[in-house]
Amino acid sequence: MKTICKACFLAVGILSLGHSVTAQETEINDMTTPLHLLQPEYKVPYGNLTVEQVKKDIDRVFAYIEQHTPVRVLDTDGKEVTDYRHIPHGSTLDRGTFRIGSYEWGVTYQALLDASEVTGDARYKDYVVRRLRFLAEVAPGFRKLYEQYKDTDAQMEQILHPKALDDAGAMCCAMMKACIADPSLPLSDLIENYFAFIEHGQYRLPDGTFARHRPQHNTIWLDDMFMGVPSLAYRGIYKKEESTKYFNEAAKVSRQFIDRMFVPEKGLYRHGYVEGLAQQPTFHWARANGWAILTNCELLDALPEDHPDRPFLLEQLRRHIKGLAAYQSSEGFWHQLVDRSDSYLETSATAIYVYCIAHAINKGWIEGITYGPVAQLGWHAVSTQIKEGGQVDGTCVGTGMGFDPAFYYYRPANYQAAHGYGPVIWAGAEMIRLLGHWHPRTNDSGLHYYKVKQTNPSPLFYLTEDGQGEAVE
Repeated sequence: MKTICKACFLAVGILSLGHSVTAQETEINDMTTPLHLLQPEYKVPYGNLTVEQVKKDIDRVFAYIEQHTPVRVLDTDGKEVTDYRHIPHGSTLDRGTFRIGSYEWGVTYQALLDASEVTGDARYKDYVVRRLRFLAEVAPGFRKLYEQYKDTDAQMEQILHPKALDDAGAMCCAMMKACIADPSLPLSDLIENYFAFIEHGQYRLPDGTFARHRPQHNTIWLDDMFMGVPSLAYRGIYKKEESTKYFNEAAKVSRQFIDRMFVPEKGLYRHGYVEGLAQQPTFHWARANGWAILTNCELLDALPEDHPDRPFLLEQLRRHIKGLAAYQSSEGFWHQLVDRSDSYLETSATAIYVYCIAHAINKGWIEGITYGPVAQLGWHAVSTQIKEGGQVDGTCVGTGMGFDPAFYYYRPANYQAAHGYGPVIWAGAEMIRLLGHWHPRTNDSGLHYYKVKQTNPSPLFYLTEDGQGEAVE
């Protein structure tokens, strides 16, 4: 088998270590050294990635959120309440770092359920089940307090009386997924309460598209595509007898978002849309594009293979992934405003894209050879934002709809923002799944994805049928 000469490898090693060349040593130049094999100075890891590395990152994040999301009811003196049938007035859920009933945590629960399935680590699922069961157990007691005193804990108010899709959508979807996996979970009352708001309480345009009167009348937020559509779709699985109704409704609403908000020439979505406005604000906010691509993946996961809208939605996913891939930065991240490279690099959106691209590869919707390296580079970027203590840094805080670029450019980014944790766990879980089907390997210094494991140790090789590879001389 052909190999690259040892002298060349030695020369490359010298250069990569920063060793100076003396007069007594062979001069390193284009004649003596394969300079294309010199190691670049990447800002994030590049090339090698193992399941063990990804799992270690997920575990760090999990340890952090487990420590900072307690499951207790406290009375006004700070004492734990254990009899949930008689919760004293003024009692609250214990306040950790994150709200266990928020939409951000609805995403986190879904991510952890998936991570548990992929890795076999029961701790992730147990975390979800414990918190969802806890919310179901305390809800009647807090509801009783509200009926008597017209006030209750702020977190429970959001659960018992949702006022926006943010309050209901992701949590409803997480609970339905948990119950689909384990029908014995006592979550039906909370699910029905959430879904009643999604179906009938949230304001909609005459064609059924979710909308708000903020910041303008009849404003459509791309965020609401994710906050509403996946719950409609998974309702079709949760309530099998009504599956056709909800599958069709989810696909219809999704198409209406796409028609208004996808910008074909860029392959990206605008963040907001004001019905009836002749000139629309068009800012391609990264996390909103994440919610859109995640919605498309969730919808394709839920819809039957023969659903009439499936071909359109599949092609739409491909168009969006192509658009996003064109804007990935040299460091693997995507920018806060996707198409503006002078806006900051943002973690939560990058993690969502990694999950969705890897998921699309795993499902066979897009080519792994083309997009596997995109997903892996994105994961390497995300992994650099996981601190030693498990905090996820570089995540944009909650963001409304803006009509000027400065609004998006200067949104704070912080590890306290809850939006990053679920996407990072979900991305890691899907990368583990991806590594179970594909074999990433550098060849001629570039990262490539192979269906057959390449075992030739040469840094430059041709493919062979037996998977061994043939080194290039």
